[in-house]
Amino acid sequence: MAKNETIYYATGRRKTSAARVFLKPGKGKLTINGKKYDDYLHRMQSRMVIQQPIELLAQTDKFDVDITVQGGGESGQAGAIRLGITRALIAMNPEWKGTLKKAGYVTRDPRMVERKKYGLAGARRRYQYSKR
Repeated sequence: MAKNETIYYATGRRKTSAARVFLKPGKGKLTINGKKYDDYLHRMQSRMVIQQPIELLAQTDKFDVDITVQGGGESGQAGAIRLGITRALIAMNPEWKGTLKKAGYVTRDPRMVERKKYGLAGARRRYQYSKR
């Protein structure tokens, strides 16, 4: 690593997933939990989602992204990674915030699974009524 090479860090969350994103100048290499992102994410949609902020800014081959993600499933992890990459890009260059915000990548998606309540079969589903 070069002496004056700056690493930008950001955290992204979605559902029950949390992603730590480390962004540094490089050749466009993307690793998730030590694996190449193609090997880690199986769905094409998930791969597309995590690349959206970088492609929007036309910075595809300018950064190496190292990601540590845990919790949740593939969809939640992809959303968390996208938010983390977006926040790291904004930390790197605050002028990009307007473009990323217009595309809807800056806002954290607050939707989570509602908890199960006592006396109910699920979060809202009641047990079946029995007349006799």
